Amino acid sequence: MKNSLDLGLIGNCHIGALIDRQGEIVWACLPRFDGDPAFCSLLKEHPDGEGTGYCVIELLEMASTEQFYLPNTAVLVTRLTDRHGACVEITDFAPRFHQFGRMFMPMMLIRRIRHVSGSPRIRVRVRPVSEYGSQSCAITYGSHHIRYIAPTWTMRVTTDISVTAVVEELPFFLETQATLVLGPDETISDAVGELSRRFLHETISSWRYWVRDLSIPFEWQDEVIRAAITLKLNTFQDTGAIIAAMTTSIPEAPDSGRNWDYRYCWLRDSYFVVNALNRLSTTNTMERYLNYLINVAAGTPGGRIQPVYGINGRAKLDECEITSLPGYRAMGPVRVGNQACEQIQHDVYGSAILAVAHVFFDRRLEHRGGKALFSRLEPLGEIAFGVYDQPDSGPWETRKTTRVHTFSSVMCWAACDRLARIADHLGLGERALHWRARADEIHQTICRRAWNEKKQAFAASFEGDSLDASLLLVHDLGFVGAADPRFAQTVSAIERELKHGNYIYRYVETDDFGVPENAFVVCTFWYIYALAALNRTQEARVLFTNLLARRNHHGLLAEHIDPQSGEPWGNFVQTYSMVGLINAAIRLSRRWDTAF
Repeated sequence: MKNSLDLGLIGNCHIGALIDRQGEIVWACLPRFDGDPAFCSLLKEHPDGEGTGYCVIELLEMASTEQFYLPNTAVLVTRLTDRHGACVEITDFAPRFHQFGRMFMPMMLIRRIRHVSGSPRIRVRVRPVSEYGSQSCAITYGSHHIRYIAPTWTMRVTTDISVTAVVEELPFFLETQATLVLGPDETISDAVGELSRRFLHETISSWRYWVRDLSIPFEWQDEVIRAAITLKLNTFQDTGAIIAAMTTSIPEAPDSGRNWDYRYCWLRDSYFVVNALNRLSTTNTMERYLNYLINVAAGTPGGRIQPVYGINGRAKLDECEITSLPGYRAMGPVRVGNQACEQIQHDVYGSAILAVAHVFFDRRLEHRGGKALFSRLEPLGEIAFGVYDQPDSGPWETRKTTRVHTFSSVMCWAACDRLARIADHLGLGERALHWRARADEIHQTICRRAWNEKKQAFAASFEGDSLDASLLLVHDLGFVGAADPRFAQTVSAIERELKHGNYIYRYVETDDFGVPENAFVVCTFWYIYALAALNRTQEARVLFTNLLARRNHHGLLAEHIDPQSGEPWGNFVQTYSMVGLINAAIRLSRRWDTAF
């Protein structure tokens, strides 16, 4: 069977894992999101019982599967039933809960296997690999554990199953329950079954406590909750970084070569994540991201910041191709690192300031922004003003061409506009006037140079003729009002040129890899925002319902979608896409006070 993106995600804001319908862990990196994929069968398919790079609990003579999340948690349950009616249940999770005054989130995945009915006969296969699938792990074991040793990590599997049965992959009848703890090379002194039971209870409680405090819309509650949990799972709590996706090199379209490593922190993506979670009243992600951002900005030469950094804040993300992994459905190349770190993308200054502007205004926060933080942001605004009319690679990260992208310029305007608002809020009248003047100058320039009279729309670039779906955000960013005819005209032009069926393409011109084949999911969400702003609510709801139907069976979205088949493509789970779902639901839902 070919790999698919019909996967569930578990994690604890330190590590994550993707699990298919059969209960196979197909992707998990150690010791953190951007590490070596110990389980990598998502990019290296294998026949049943063969190959390496996965962990699976096989039910012999399996006939059917069922998989679901425990409500309001990141705990995944897989039920396997054989052709005789015997059934087992696998509960997968990564521990995450408060303990000893701090969040406990170890490099650990736990698999609890429970007998449900009949006489199920199972086999456990634990086959990690190292160095991106190129090397097998050395194995040592004791009475209740197995050590898998790689050059940069060692994983210890502690279990109450016969170690011989695990090492030699012998089938056995499951009488009651069994446990696998995949974690660091540390001794577990407690009975592993009892420890996993306690960790499961605490993790369920922790996630449900977090969900309880979300400010969700009345409609589409389950969809928004799942999206919010997913965004949280893509945050690296240790530093505050937010990754774009868990995976690398899932192609944007079949055999397109558009295969990128998304396990890093894009400042643009992070702003959208922070903004969405703020709208749900969970501000902790923003507060931690602020620390990450300030540290990143402080370490950059001349204050100029990159579009993307490592989750530890490192600037160099040298891109290379890995030949040891054939890729998703053998559609390589598999890339590690991302050349985008070397690109010039001027929207990053607006992204950085927009991401933290909230801290100056929210009185619920214990540590609100003040003059000291404002003074750290001003140099970013100065750079934004200096580059707003200069060429860059733009939000879509073209590799061979640069031009003055309108979206980048709008984000530079947003940087200056928000600094003006913050200065006014802080009572810094002189600085408020300074930044308002700069924002006005940028605004006037964009309106003069980016407006295309022939198309009656804001063009993708200054003096350009092509269109760009990112300009659906000009109202959302506050650049133009909903009543401004230029907004409606731009939306109409994008409808004419970029709308294919129920989906919006980011653009339709030829780039480094040809003409894009699939639709970029978040662009359709941006279109939904625009329709809502224009009071075309019924159209927006129809499109939103269609996108909801295109999620996988867990409610998760990838980066791209095939407009014809609805099949997901691109890296998974894509934070951009889940952000789009949350924001669209908030805009379209009935208000609580009118719902019943």
